[in-house]
Amino acid sequence: MRSNEAGVPLLFQGQVRAGDGAALAGAIVEIWHADDEGFYSQFAPSLPEWNLRGTVVADDQGNYSIRTAQPAPYQAPADGSCGRLIRAAGWHARRPAHLHLKVSADGHHLVTTQLYFKGGSHVADDIASAVKPELILDPTPVSDSTGREVTYDFVLDKA
Repeated sequence: MRSNEAGVPLLFQGQVRAGDGAALAGAIVEIWHADDEGFYSQFAPSLPEWNLRGTVVADDQGNYSIRTAQPAPYQAPADGSCGRLIRAAGWHARRPAHLHLKVSADGHHLVTTQLYFKGGSHVADDIASAVKPELILDPTPVSDSTGREVTYDFVLDKA
């Protein structure tokens, strides 16, 4: 992220483990998300090309730590066929704030998911109907009041 990234700082951390509980050293955690105005890099010309996108390698204990900024909800594109469907059904085109993630480790199946924020706008009525209780994060204030933090662990099945 940019050094002057707007929004609430977020420490997103956790551990990647195998189904048997063993830490997956060297697991790869890929993350991307919108900024605090709901825009993604590579889709908004004013944003740097790879802003709020990154790859982190877990340590020997499978632990990862990512410092970013909490994303905002946004409106999904409502043009073309998708827009016609949204209008015909009387739906809104809003997505709740979320993090996109891909988590992988040698010899294990890739996990691709989105994680949402408790109490956020459109968590209960996501246009994509993608929110599940186990995918909701509940960040807490950091002790020095410089943002929020949350821990989320991933478990990967053997390939």
